[in-house]
Amino acid sequence: MRPKKHAPTGAGDLFRARLDQIINMKHELVQLAERIDWEWLDGEIAALYADKGRPGIETRFVIGLLLLKHMFALSDEQVCERWVYDPYFQHFTGEEFFQHAFPHERSDLSHWRQRLGDKLELLLAESLRVAHEAGALRPQDLKRVTVDTTVQPKAITFPTDAKLLHAAIRGLGRLARKHGVKLRQSYARIAKRAAMMAGRYAHARQFKRHHRALRLLRTRLGRLIRDIGRKIEGEPALEAAFAQPLARAVQIRFQQQRQRGWKLYSFHAPEVECIGKGKARAPYEFGVKASIVTTNARAPGGQFVLHAVALPGNPYDGHTLGAVIAATEQLTGCAIERGYLDKGYRGHDAANPRRFFLSGQKRGVFGVIKRELRRRSAIEAAIGHMKNEGHLGRCWLKGREGDAANVVLSAVGYNLRLVLAWLKAFLRLFLNALIWALAAPSPLKPAC
Repeated sequence: MRPKKHAPTGAGDLFRARLDQIINMKHELVQLAERIDWEWLDGEIAALYADKGRPGIETRFVIGLLLLKHMFALSDEQVCERWVYDPYFQHFTGEEFFQHAFPHERSDLSHWRQRLGDKLELLLAESLRVAHEAGALRPQDLKRVTVDTTVQPKAITFPTDAKLLHAAIRGLGRLARKHGVKLRQSYARIAKRAAMMAGRYAHARQFKRHHRALRLLRTRLGRLIRDIGRKIEGEPALEAAFAQPLARAVQIRFQQQRQRGWKLYSFHAPEVECIGKGKARAPYEFGVKASIVTTNARAPGGQFVLHAVALPGNPYDGHTLGAVIAATEQLTGCAIERGYLDKGYRGHDAANPRRFFLSGQKRGVFGVIKRELRRRSAIEAAIGHMKNEGHLGRCWLKGREGDAANVVLSAVGYNLRLVLAWLKAFLRLFLNALIWALAAPSPLKPAC
């Protein structure tokens, strides 16, 4: 059911403090909250509510928490904890009086991320509108773009064979205890020591002992798989509960280090992919590929992200350009005149291939195009800020839906950080000009 709309009363309360009497109403976070069109967001999300049931949580409260989380690179627990003692956070989420306790559950953020789904792009569009309204982004900046891909790493450790085998044994044992399946032997103690010794033998370059430890782990995992299969046979509920974990365990049991084709790199996150980006410090990264589109020229407020999307399946960069450009034009409402790419987009599928230029290209590159092509590498700095100051550097959300949500919200947080910096600098310039005008001597001479 639709949540009840909370309208500020403006009235005082003897026992509670009004937030507008505590905080600085010229603060950049207060100005940002006033510029966001919460009514429009509430209207766009209205279709996600059921017609019956108890009233849901207010839209501004949850969306405000999601924005604050990605603006300040906080976890779900941290943003809920900080909301309690930060009056600016409470004002941003629509509160009128200072609250001394968090009014909802932390898990509501997870439920809302799943509920929003594709609607998260509305937040990216709203961040661009707010930047344009504040003067930090101009319409002409949307016509020249830079496109690049990066890897959003997943929250997993480096996938060695011993770790995967040990994780599968522990996962199956934990699931068996949960469903009351009595195992012949759990192999928890044996597997832990074998995984530990496999790492030590590999470090000491004693590879015969290392392979012996791996064989022991594979043998125990195979015994555990067969034991569980016998115990749940003929039980439809248990067979359904163990179907996916057993399939993952079988894949880990039989896959080899240098085999071709699909491999499983994490027992708890099977969507993780191995992506090679050609970096000397990290030849392979484990996560999902993400496409980022930014402005080519530096707008007054900085280099804004115009579109961000996760690309599961590790597709070739050039085969994704057409869909990414079409989605960017739909999101911004502005046709793209020119785009600048790296060499990974050779043979791309853009609708107007002559409007896109690759780094190192010589033919047709002169004048303004040559200058704009030199700015192609500026997108790397924007991606670096999204990873170091946001959540793009490590995704903690579950499944492919979590990967897609984290990419978009990281872009929204990056754009709003630029808007906050722009509003703060604009306010500082205004105050400096005001102080200078008041301190300047009067041009009129005093009468003698």
